[in-house]
Amino acid sequence: MKRLDGRVALVTGASSGIGEATAVALAQAGARVAIAARRRDRLEALASRLRAMGADVLVLEADLLDEHVAQRIVADTERHFGKLDILVNNAGVMYLEPVIEADLGRWRRMLELNVLSLIASTQAALGGMRARRDGHIVNISSTAGRIANPNAAAYSATKFGVVAFSEALRREVHADNIRVSVIEPGVVETELREHIGHAATKDSLDAWAASMRQLQPEDVADAIVFCVTRPSHVNVNEILIRPTDQER
Repeated sequence: MKRLDGRVALVTGASSGIGEATAVALAQAGARVAIAARRRDRLEALASRLRAMGADVLVLEADLLDEHVAQRIVADTERHFGKLDILVNNAGVMYLEPVIEADLGRWRRMLELNVLSLIASTQAALGGMRARRDGHIVNISSTAGRIANPNAAAYSATKFGVVAFSEALRREVHADNIRVSVIEPGVVETELREHIGHAATKDSLDAWAASMRQLQPEDVADAIVFCVTRPSHVNVNEILIRPTDQER
């Protein structure tokens, strides 16, 4: 595996789960890492772990529901480290419920965080990457971005959107030597299911997840590190990763 020494990465949603594991994996590979999320206490705890490993870390407390904040954290990373090489757009929420019972305000927040925030941070990162003719955008989608299930209409819409955005972006920026990868995990043992407010849906999903050997955040982080450590002429466009026990 190619080392990431000298590379700068920004990971959103880094206070837990996939984002936290990705920050650790990137630092282990030698990257300098900016970590962004709302929960500063979690970020500081993670930063302490990373610094104990010898990593150079920037903590960015940020509510990425605000697109201007999503853009600002990119600028803050570039100001602190002098550049941004790898952007991992991981921040997101999962609100599941039947369409007829949907809280449209909650769904709007999910669309803004899962899609518009991702687009805003990506847009902010492209200028510097294009000027250097170097960069890698990694967007976290889901198997829900391939298969739409009942009670997951809006969540699937956001994740289908991430996949479509990623492919269109790749075609726009490949000539600038900017790579784009989309990661589509299946069931992962994280806090994400705690966002579900619809009791019957949450109970059903929890029971389904408990029936299998779930992916761990580190499994997804390994896939991300694989993408960003390929030689510059190789762009791993897409990784679909499920638990062995997951049928759909």
